[in-house]
Amino acid sequence: MDLEHVINRKMELKRKAELLKSELMKEVDIHFNEFVNNLIDESTVLESSSNIYPASAEKDSHRSRLRPPPEHGKLFVSRRSLLDELFEVNHIRTIYHMFIALLILFILSTLVVDCIDQGRLVLEFDLLVYAFGKFPIVVCSWLCMFLSTLIIPYAVFCTWARGYKASSHRTTRSLIFGTLFIVFQMFIIGFGPAYIVVLYDLPPASRFILILEQVRLIMKAHSFVRENVPRIFSFTKEKTAAVPVPQLTQYLYFLFAPTLIYRDHYPRNPSIRWSYVATKFAQVLGCLFYAYYVFVRLCIPLFRNISQEPFSLRVLVLCIFNSILPGVLVFFLAFFAFLHCWLNAFAEMLRFADRMFYKDWWNSTSFANYYRTWNVVVHDWLYYYAYRDFLSLFGRRFKAAAMLSVFTVSAVVHEYVLGICFGFFYPVLFILFMCFGMLFNFILHDRRKGPIWNVIMWTSLFLGQGVLLCLYSQEWYAQRYCPASSATVLDYLKPRSWTCHFHMDESRSDFFK
Repeated sequence: MDLEHVINRKMELKRKAELLKSELMKEVDIHFNEFVNNLIDESTVLESSSNIYPASAEKDSHRSRLRPPPEHGKLFVSRRSLLDELFEVNHIRTIYHMFIALLILFILSTLVVDCIDQGRLVLEFDLLVYAFGKFPIVVCSWLCMFLSTLIIPYAVFCTWARGYKASSHRTTRSLIFGTLFIVFQMFIIGFGPAYIVVLYDLPPASRFILILEQVRLIMKAHSFVRENVPRIFSFTKEKTAAVPVPQLTQYLYFLFAPTLIYRDHYPRNPSIRWSYVATKFAQVLGCLFYAYYVFVRLCIPLFRNISQEPFSLRVLVLCIFNSILPGVLVFFLAFFAFLHCWLNAFAEMLRFADRMFYKDWWNSTSFANYYRTWNVVVHDWLYYYAYRDFLSLFGRRFKAAAMLSVFTVSAVVHEYVLGICFGFFYPVLFILFMCFGMLFNFILHDRRKGPIWNVIMWTSLFLGQGVLLCLYSQEWYAQRYCPASSATVLDYLKPRSWTCHFHMDESRSDFFK
């Protein structure tokens, strides 16, 4: 019996050791992948910084500074998304299960309250129906935007490129076609969607779809032209007759690919996992309903009570701190739904192998690192086409000015999106970006290490979400329930929530319509 007990004990210890080995290898693999990714990024930066440009002629020097060769830009490699790797660890997957449990509780509480108040189950989802209203207009407008972005920039670039080498007035030719491209970016793809949004008075979610797609297509078209123009400049110095113009199918793939940096070819996976695609789209849909219940259970009761009191500092402070929880939940949902689920779904359908759409931003101990890792897709575009191009044109002595220009561009675009989608000018996000964002970027820099700085980062992030949700929600309601007393420009620019005392009905949808 003692011998049998010892054998069983050894077998049990062996099984535990194998489980421990499996978990340990997963952790080592995660950290190794992160180390390799950071090493690749750092080596790319070092290569680009050590690149020496020719100085034969002033015009050629200007063109050579315009863009380093592609190998000195972003390097695409085959890698999985970080959350896909983390969800293989039971401890991390449990956090995901906790959010699902919270969604179930939101649904149950809503159903119970509706059953008590109205004596029946209410499954109308009126807020979603309102927010995504007039969807056929959105689809038609998107098709027009997409087709124009597919045809016009490609046609303009190809026409310029095929006649550039033989042209005797290259500068004039470049100015004419460059002006045509800028006109397209500013007036057709830039002004058109905003005009449609205002003309048809689209609801908020429909506006966000159009305006965010507008910004995405503008950035895509810029990247395509920006990456290919230097090829034509280099082609004029060679004796080859074939013009290096990308194929239309390559540009079409890029317009759908989950990246804003153009390449002729990307690393591809051998097959498509359709079950993975279906799971990601189901998670996007789940996040959408999650956000609906967050607004129904946490936001509507909050602002229903606030609407009964006149604006004061006490009301503002209470509103901000009470808005932190729903604001943080919406923040997490937006990150998970778009940067993880939506982008991974399209990457899988396109067999796009580089899935590093974000990094471990939640471990950041500085806002500088958070800005780099929160949204890698947009950060890469800003780094290569705003920050590095600024340094290439004005010199590496102006790093602070280059960083300020990047913050300004990002803040202006964010405020433009919110202003068009909400229908009013209320530059809360712009002020947070340009004032607190820049300040925290220099105070909480990369030399800040240790857990305390991660706590400070999260505290600031939570407070910022509360401020945004509180102020924009108050102004949203005030714009609809307190019409302007006059039609002057000052009245439209002045926040109405500061002077307006409004009252709303008890209907749930009345809070949003």
